[in-house]
Amino acid sequence: MPELQIINEIQTKRKAVAFTFDDGPNPVYTPQVLEIFREAGGKATFFMIGTQMEQHPELVKAAYEQGHEIGNHTYHHPALPELTKQECREELVRTGELIKEITGSAPKVFRPPYFAYDEQVAEIVDESGYRAIGALNGAATDWEMPGVRHIVDKSREVARAGGILIFHDGFDDRSQTIEAVRILVSELKAEGYELLTVSELLHSSLSF
Repeated sequence: MPELQIINEIQTKRKAVAFTFDDGPNPVYTPQVLEIFREAGGKATFFMIGTQMEQHPELVKAAYEQGHEIGNHTYHHPALPELTKQECREELVRTGELIKEITGSAPKVFRPPYFAYDEQVAEIVDESGYRAIGALNGAATDWEMPGVRHIVDKSREVARAGGILIFHDGFDDRSQTIEAVRILVSELKAEGYELLTVSELLHSSLSF
């Protein structure tokens, strides 16, 4: 039986965090995220939706070519436990194939929409060779646009070595997220943190 485990942080000796971005790519906000990380000399992980990737394949390619990681976030962004096993598998397979088609590299990490996860989903994720990725800063709720200061404060509370942080660059107005990420990246870099992809963080694990 696969483990019903979503990875929120990695035990590592490296002073590093992983910024992750869901629901893109988006022609307005994804390029702004890429610019923030280019200026900071860091890397991020983008959990992309298949339907959005088909609309903006150039952004998928740009993110990948700049050294960022592209993760699987399903094709339609459904709550996977509500689907049949075959429907669930198709959501992962279709998006995985799309990522490989655009970037030339198969994705290694997966984030379930809404963090909705059960034994059936875990089995499909496991058989697909993915690691299921969560985050520490769910309380930041950047998807609800609660204000820049709220996003920053709730993320700072849990930012620590090996931590995975979630933000959104897709759908709706993400200007608050962009400003909050700009602040957080600057602060964490000033404190000596490395900004790594999720897979880089996984490979630095003490128990990997």
